Amino acid sequence: MLDTLSCLERFVVAIRQHADLSVRRISFGDPAYVYVRNRFSSTLAETVTCSPDGGFITSWGYRLGSSENIDGAAARLAFLLAAMPAPRV
Repeated sequence: MLDTLSCLERFVVAIRQHADLSVRRISFGDPAYVYVRNRFSSTLAETVTCSPDGGFITSWGYRLGSSENIDGAAARLAFLLAAMPAPRV
């Protein structure tokens, strides 16, 4: 069984690589979720959960990606929230 809380914690780390995104709330309730918004907009925000199969799902049902590619899922959310991409090292 997949540890969804661990997946969300790693997702938060990946989100924080995007300077324009801000993690506003993390809930470890049922269901566990993170609330992320664009720092420069009060309307560009999204709630993301991790499904039992490892998929990161937005509040409106869009699948951002899977726990196998957390950075990719975070990048898709950044794109949806009109955030600048993470710097490449």
